[in-house]
Amino acid sequence: MSIRKRSRWLSSALFALALMLAAAPLMAAFPPVPALTQRVNDYAGMISPAARAEIEQKLAALEAEDGTQIAMLTVPSLQGEPIEEFSIRVAEAWKIGDEKRDNGVLLIVSKGDRKVRIEVGYGLEGALTDLESGRIIRGVIQPAFKSGDFDAGFTGAADALTQAVKGEYKAEPKKERDGKPSIPLVLIILVVLFFYLRIFGGRHHGGPFVSSGWGGPGGGIFTSGGGSGGFGGGGGFSGGGGGFGGGGASGDW
Repeated sequence: MSIRKRSRWLSSALFALALMLAAAPLMAAFPPVPALTQRVNDYAGMISPAARAEIEQKLAALEAEDGTQIAMLTVPSLQGEPIEEFSIRVAEAWKIGDEKRDNGVLLIVSKGDRKVRIEVGYGLEGALTDLESGRIIRGVIQPAFKSGDFDAGFTGAADALTQAVKGEYKAEPKKERDGKPSIPLVLIILVVLFFYLRIFGGRHHGGPFVSSGWGGPGGGIFTSGGGSGGFGGGGGFSGGGGGFGGGGASGDW
C-alpha cells in the first residue's frame, strides 16, 4: 500500500471514528426498548383492562388461525426520538412474526407525543401496504383518539389490522379536499429539515423513563425486551423471529 493510499485510508478511519463518537451521546439518550410480555403492552396506561382482554383474545385467535402475530405497545413518551426509529428498534428486538414468513405487525403509540405507528413485517407488506396502514390510522385510530376514546381506537385497530392481513379490510371512501396540491418544494424542505434534526438535533435526557428500564402497566420495572425469539408458552408471549424492513405508516392525533 502506497503512502498516499495509506493516508486516505487512515483519514477515512478517523472520520468514521469521529462520527461514532459524536453519535454515542445521542444513542445513549434513546428510550430503552421495553420488555415484550403479552400482545398488548400498555406502558402508558391508555387501555382499560376489559378492552385489553378483548384485544388479547382477538389477536390470539388470529395467531391460532394462520400464525400471524400482531402486538401493541404504548409508551408515555419517545423522549425526542422519531417514532419511525423507535418503532424499528422495537421490531428488531421483539421479532414479532414467524421467522420464515415474517408475518408480524406492530402498533406503537406514544401518548405524550400523540404519535402512532404501524410497523409491518416483510411477509405482510403485500397485504398490509403502506397506503393501507395509513388509511387504518386516519380512518380508525385518529378519530377515536381525538375524541378521547382510546379503547375504541385500539379495539378498532385490532379489527382493521386483522381484516387487512386477511385481505378483507375496506377503508371508508376518501372525501374530496379543496385547495391546491402540495408544493414539491415544501416536501424537499421538510425532508432536509428532518435529516438535519436527525444528525444534529439533541435528544432530551431524563423524562419519564430511566436507563435501567421502564415502568410496566402492572407496576415494577421492566428492562429491555428481545430474547432469542420463538413463540411463547406457559401464558407468556414472544416473537417468532420475524423480520421488518420499515414498511408501514405513521400519524398523530
